[in-house]
Amino acid sequence: MSDTTTPISSSPVEQAPDSGKDSVAEVVSLYQKSRKIYARSVTGWFATWRWALVWLTQLVFYGLPWLSWNDRQAILFDLGARRFYIFGLVLYPQDFIYLTGLLIVSAYSLFLFTAVAGRLWCGYACPQTVYTEIYMWFEQKFEGDRAQRMRLDQGPWTLERVLRRSGKQLAWILFGLWTGFTFVGYFTPIRVLGHEALTLSFGPWEWFWVLFYGFATYGNAGYMREQVCKYMCPYARFQSVMFDRDTLIISYDTERGEPRGSRSKKADPAKMGLGSCVDCGLCVQVCPTGIDIRKGLQYECIGCAACIDVCNGIMDKMGYQRGLIRYATENGLEQHLDRGSMMRRIFRPRVLIYTTILIAILSAFALSIYLRSPFRVDVVRDRASLARIVDDGRVENVYRIQIMNSAEEKQKYQLNVRGLPGIMIAGPSSFELDPAEARWITVSAQIPFEAAQQVGSGMHGIQFDVERLAHNDKTHPVQVEEKSTFMVPR
Repeated sequence: MSDTTTPISSSPVEQAPDSGKDSVAEVVSLYQKSRKIYARSVTGWFATWRWALVWLTQLVFYGLPWLSWNDRQAILFDLGARRFYIFGLVLYPQDFIYLTGLLIVSAYSLFLFTAVAGRLWCGYACPQTVYTEIYMWFEQKFEGDRAQRMRLDQGPWTLERVLRRSGKQLAWILFGLWTGFTFVGYFTPIRVLGHEALTLSFGPWEWFWVLFYGFATYGNAGYMREQVCKYMCPYARFQSVMFDRDTLIISYDTERGEPRGSRSKKADPAKMGLGSCVDCGLCVQVCPTGIDIRKGLQYECIGCAACIDVCNGIMDKMGYQRGLIRYATENGLEQHLDRGSMMRRIFRPRVLIYTTILIAILSAFALSIYLRSPFRVDVVRDRASLARIVDDGRVENVYRIQIMNSAEEKQKYQLNVRGLPGIMIAGPSSFELDPAEARWITVSAQIPFEAAQQVGSGMHGIQFDVERLAHNDKTHPVQVEEKSTFMVPR
């Protein structure tokens, strides 16, 4: 065999018939370099909704940490103190079930919205979509629209190009850092964090997360963009499982649009044998993932509806009916259903099941929050001494009881024990906790020697009752019961 190597080729080369000479194997590259997408800006009904969601989500994200509630930050996840403040709600790690419920609600909401109208989350509220829109806005302000950006990239490095690129990069970096700062502000009081930012006196973890989250925003929204949606996001891969033939998706009306072709505004497409599509290519130019919706539904489509807006604009200019590209269902296109008929088919079994389950989970979640006890109790037996006989002959067990005050005002508690004859708390049985305080209290439970002989040796079930005492007009008595065991030695 020859020692000559064949360079990697991006396309196969046909081999010549065997002529008795050594053949050279052809190596084909399976990697295709991604092309840069220059998305054209678009205006229209769906673009307005998309920007409304951008403003709404970002006002919530950037604004919530600055709100105050009861002289503290309204939403603060204090990992050091293991307390999570959400307006008037104070949660502890033991309340992890609420996070589980929230995730289940989010999952079923995603299933429901996808079954009804496809990738609504991706097109309007996904952080990747939202931040990409913001970064593209910065890009357009500094470098111009699609044609200007393409000329800028293909042209030489002039002073204008350097200034425009530098301005864009500076805006991207500052916005990314502000995003990272806000993210950390949910875990460190943001006003304290703001003072540290002015003096550059962040702690190690604060530096790490501000820079990490800022860099992630800068990289994902500034450079990776559609790559995240196409390759990194798993939703793009399994979205079709949640679709059916009555799901509203962004669709190109092939029967009306084909055969496509350019023509003048005054020309009669019927006489020319053409459909409504003028083959302008704008639906591809405005697509943030660079697909051609005229080829049918593709997993890269994020449902942003930019192609609908731009196509409707072209139809208006040509004097044609809108809706060549529109939200429609597969059954609707095939059976020529009107919008009313397609909308009525939304209420099919799958959607009704998702809706019922979602309402049930939301109701249970809200009821659980409403009925949640204003304090929590954990009882742990002292492992150093299971049982002992004290001086007066009584049998004593020692326990460590954690009381977590979920209210944001000082509370008083009364501790009692029951379950065995003559059992009582030895020592102080009333305690006072500060607002949102969690405290471990060591208590001793004792029974008379005669009662110990009566019940016999071994482990016996008992119950601690912790009652929150009413001390003003805003509080009322609440009792929490916690089971444990009492050991009587042989």
